[in-house]
Amino acid sequence: MPAPVPAMLRGLIDDAALFPPGNAPFEEAVPAHRGYRQSWYEAMIGPLLIPQTRLGGLAPVQGRGELRIGVIVDGDLDRLPNDVAALGPDVHVTHYESRHALDRLTATAPAWGKPVYAEIPFGDDALDAIRPTGFTPKFRTGGLAAELFPAPGTLAAAIAGCRRRGLQFKLTAGLHEAVRHRDPATGFDHHGFLNVLVAAADASEGADTGDLTATLASTDADDLAARAARVLDRPRALWTGFGSCSIDEPLGDLLTLGLLKRGDVS
Repeated sequence: MPAPVPAMLRGLIDDAALFPPGNAPFEEAVPAHRGYRQSWYEAMIGPLLIPQTRLGGLAPVQGRGELRIGVIVDGDLDRLPNDVAALGPDVHVTHYESRHALDRLTATAPAWGKPVYAEIPFGDDALDAIRPTGFTPKFRTGGLAAELFPAPGTLAAAIAGCRRRGLQFKLTAGLHEAVRHRDPATGFDHHGFLNVLVAAADASEGADTGDLTATLASTDADDLAARAARVLDRPRALWTGFGSCSIDEPLGDLLTLGLLKRGDVS
């Protein structure tokens, strides 16, 4: 029997294989996602993320059986209901994510009938603006330029700010590896998803911004793994998870650090 996925890791990683830097074609991304959904670590994997502007390319490769997707709203908001209605009956939309302005989203998104993650800039003003909307804030933690990687203190302030306002949060980009590190190819300092996991758990217990900053800046894999192991049986209270174009990299790190036990499908 497969070993169970701990509560803290359930639904942690949305499959962003279609997005940079992976840029997998539909013909590879969809079968691979179906494989993840049938694996021993299935409980850790969220939906396949698909841009609104590429939904039309799903039908020829979607295969048989239910396919759970999250829609990244990168097109016309007024066209979205029709774009989604054109999907096959086996395609189930779990949520929407958007970088559109909050005033536009508040005018249209409630009719979508699914959770909405609104990407916002860092800072208290943005958090104050999103709080009454019912949307979940989404923050960008990486990309193709150094300025897209927030400093540990910036991300720590956002986590603490969400905690104070009773908000959850989602992250996107740059979180393929468990522990904070510098990419030798680009020189960019990447946040580690394990750093965030521990920091978010600490924040839910009342840790201050300074302590969260230290945790996010840590490169001590053994210490982070030990701290994470103590809370693995708790569901995530603040962090909904993150999108990753790679599933194998975070999976491999969790196995190496002993936070996930390999299972075999019977």
